[in-house]
Amino acid sequence: MEEFGCVLVRHGAQHDWYTNPVTKQSQPIPRHNEINENLAKSILRNLKSEGK
Repeated sequence: MEEFGCVLVRHGAQHDWYTNPVTKQSQPIPRHNEINENLAKSILRNLKSEGK
């Protein structure tokens, strides 16, 4: 997530919360061994900065 300019905001019980300071978008990221590919794409789409 840091590769996309996101920073870790806090740790939850089963998720970490990341935010992108450029876009002001926040998103929970599950801490599971495997996550669904569609979920991963959705998370990246929501947090990526313009032009990255």
